[in-house]
Amino acid sequence: PPNPAYGLRAHGTPRAAARHRAQQWLDHLGVGDLAGRRPGRLSGGQAGRVALARALAAQPRMLLLDEPLAALDQTTRARVRHLLRSYLAEFGGVCLIVTHDPVEAVSLADRVLVIDDGRLVQDAHPADLTRSPRSPWVARMLGRNAWTGTTSTTGLRTHDGGHLHAADSLPLGAEALAVIPPEAVALHREQPHGSPRNVWHGTVRELTAAGSRTRVLITPDGAPDLVAEITPQAVAELALTEGTRVWASVKATEVTLVPL
Repeated sequence: PPNPAYGLRAHGTPRAAARHRAQQWLDHLGVGDLAGRRPGRLSGGQAGRVALARALAAQPRMLLLDEPLAALDQTTRARVRHLLRSYLAEFGGVCLIVTHDPVEAVSLADRVLVIDDGRLVQDAHPADLTRSPRSPWVARMLGRNAWTGTTSTTGLRTHDGGHLHAADSLPLGAEALAVIPPEAVALHREQPHGSPRNVWHGTVRELTAAGSRTRVLITPDGAPDLVAEITPQAVAELALTEGTRVWASVKATEVTLVPL
């Protein structure tokens, strides 16, 4: 395949060896059977994988990937992401990945720079970024629920007049961001009692498939929108549809307070 072998041939690799290595990468990326096809006859996803094969086959010391998985379907994207993560774990050079997908960013990188409107808003290790996003925009980009407010003796007084109970402790009266992962939001048809300190009654606005789980957008009465992530089985058991009235609850220990 002349196209994926271009980088190797440009660096003096013999033709047969270059073609063999290029074919290996095409096979790894699931497009080995397309080696003889003209570029104009490839789909967007196929062309993207051929381009990635060309880049990786060349054994670069510096790798720039611009939205490498953008044109792929969900199943292929997960498989190629896994392959790319394994490759980068052994990669001895420098790799810069540009992406709008937070899953790509935190799963492929060992350092994430978040840029909003041309400004650098956070520079962190993926685990730190996920745990402690530094702005509502970053938190929501990562799929987290986020509210700003000032700290109180029991949590956070939100700027819209509400209150969140949190186990975290920050100086009283400090500006802070409360972050709640969607998987920490429990849904109920009846009002819950017991350990959850944060409880809202609201309306289901949207249900969206997210891999093996379902993201449920809820508009609570008198509070900002809330996203829960639950199993399809739980959706069926709760008989959730758009417009369903539900109770949402979050334990105080699941609320992370991040100083602003």
